[in-house]
Amino acid sequence: MTAGRHINTLSQDWGTPEKYVDAIREFFDGRIDLDPCSNACSIVHARVEYRLPKQDGLRESWEFRTIYVNPPYGIDKQHGTSIKYWFQKCAAAHQEFKSEVLALVPVATNTGHWKKYVFGKAVAICFLYDTRLKFLVNGRNGGKGAPMACAMVYWGKNFSGFFSVFKKFGAVVDLRDLKNRKFGECSDNGQLKLVMEEA
Repeated sequence: MTAGRHINTLSQDWGTPEKYVDAIREFFDGRIDLDPCSNACSIVHARVEYRLPKQDGLRESWEFRTIYVNPPYGIDKQHGTSIKYWFQKCAAAHQEFKSEVLALVPVATNTGHWKKYVFGKAVAICFLYDTRLKFLVNGRNGGKGAPMACAMVYWGKNFSGFFSVFKKFGAVVDLRDLKNRKFGECSDNGQLKLVMEEA
């Protein structure tokens, strides 16, 4: 549900705004089985929560039916990880365990982790209308807005349900036609070209 972001070396817990938590619960029929990025101020209240420093959500099992992830957006120097590892884990949980996974993430469609773990793997994206999504800070409203656009990414099988719940929050894009294709490589002159190859 929440994620530790490091801002000027100060750690804060940035939580998912309540309207999105409510939507996630609605989409998952009231049951969120796993929140691998939780903290003491979480309002998600998943059945199972992994909390640093006792539990590293990247190292624990994600064999759960419904998973909600609000990952750390920056680099975790202590653990040697970054957001790309969370994207990888989301895609893997759906592929390996048939988990239904939602993740609230920064929009960075030019990055390798979007090309590798969203396009060709996820079923849908909701690009949120919020200009600067205001995360909860230590469980409370009033935090500063995110410095980047955010999206809800969905790895699962229920596109119609996702569309129905999230269309009021942003532009929902259907990715099903991109399933099992590879995206993004550079041409000889360094220009990015779109690659759509069968996996």
